Formats: sequence, C-alpha cells, structure tokens
Amino acid sequence: MAYNIPVEATLDVIGGKWKVVILCHLDKGEKRTSELKRLMPNITQKMLTQQLRELEEDGVVDRKVYDQVPPKVVYSLTDYGWSIKPILDTMCSWGEQHMKLKNLD
Repeated sequence: MAYNIPVEATLDVIGGKWKVVILCHLDKGEKRTSELKRLMPNITQKMLTQQLRELEEDGVVDRKVYDQVPPKVVYSLTDYGWSIKPILDTMCSWGEQHMKLKNLD
C-alpha cells in the first residue's frame, strides 16, 4: 500500500476505535481473550477477535495457543509491538490532560 504521509502507515496498523485500547491493555502483560473482553465491556466478541487478528497480521501482537483442554489462547505484544509503546504513552498522557481540561475524570 502506498501512503502519502507516514502517519497514514501508523494509522493503518493502530487506527480505529479499539486497537489502541487493546495495545494499552497488552502493554501491562499478556491477556487471554476473555480478560480483554472483561476489560473492554463495550466491544463485541466479533470485533475483539477481528481487531486481534489484524494486529497479529501486522506483526504487533502474538497469539499463543496452549495445547490443553479447554484450549487456552494468550495474546501479547511482539518485540515490534513494543516499539509502539512510546506512542501509546504519549496518547495516554494527552488523554489524561484532556480529561482534566474537560472535567471528564
């Protein structure tokens, strides 16, 4: 895909309502799908699965399946995914300031 400016490449990977939220949860440690769903009650299971698959396809998230009954699937950030952390930290800081400014906290 061709991009006009670099930020388009960034948004192609982390754009949308849920991907950044997923990444923020995963930067605190690996999570099972059910844990992510509990942390994000407003996301549908279908959307969560779709977003995780896209993040995995982009090499940002790793999906590990444990061979056990019942099946256990754990998601974590890849080394490449960890390279997004400074962006996430900046977004969180800006969001905190925005919430204070708008009295949303």
